[in-house]
Amino acid sequence: MQEACMEGNRVITLAPGDSLRKLFMLREASETSLPVGHLVMGAGSKADITVIVMPGVSCDIHLTVDMEGPGAECSVQGIYLCPDEENVRICVDMNHKVPHCSSRQLFKGIAGGSSRVDFYGKIIVSKDAQKTEAYQENHNLLLTDTARVDTKPQLEIYADDVKCSHGATIGRLNEEEQFYMRSRGISLKEARVLQMLSFVSPVFGHIPEPALREEVESETEKAIRRL
Repeated sequence: MQEACMEGNRVITLAPGDSLRKLFMLREASETSLPVGHLVMGAGSKADITVIVMPGVSCDIHLTVDMEGPGAECSVQGIYLCPDEENVRICVDMNHKVPHCSSRQLFKGIAGGSSRVDFYGKIIVSKDAQKTEAYQENHNLLLTDTARVDTKPQLEIYADDVKCSHGATIGRLNEEEQFYMRSRGISLKEARVLQMLSFVSPVFGHIPEPALREEVESETEKAIRRL
């Protein structure tokens, strides 16, 4: 694996067969971006990147992935918790340039207060990138009327033998679920916490180390209980 710096962004190049697994937790207000801005993937390489943005952090995350070797696989997922006046911008450019590559993106966020979230995801499948599989999802919960989420997933497909999809949702906590839990003795506050934990939990499955996954889950739960 080779690393280089270009125009202020860290570029990581995965040689054929290389693997990269990274977890980034942005906890402090001073953490405003990822240390990795550009990922170049060789044949058969694998990358799995997870991003957790904790309350109180305003950041601008921009990640570009160039899949330049057949058989490359990339998964990018994240959680952002924005209960106050945070300003979070996430931009992922996934470029499928060769055949037989796959990518998956899953971002889930909770926005409250007067926070502002912008999600921009773009998948480009070149005309030579046949047999591509590329999926992108961005789902959001709004806790207040003053929070704002703008989401813009995009697909540009120039090949004809591919499996690709994208989707985005913006919604609120389900009141029927809350009523069901309250009828069984669960307080409204606890019901809301359980709903939010269930909402973000699919992202935790991408953290393979049990001890690290438990630590991230615990810290996220503590943050959600303060929302």
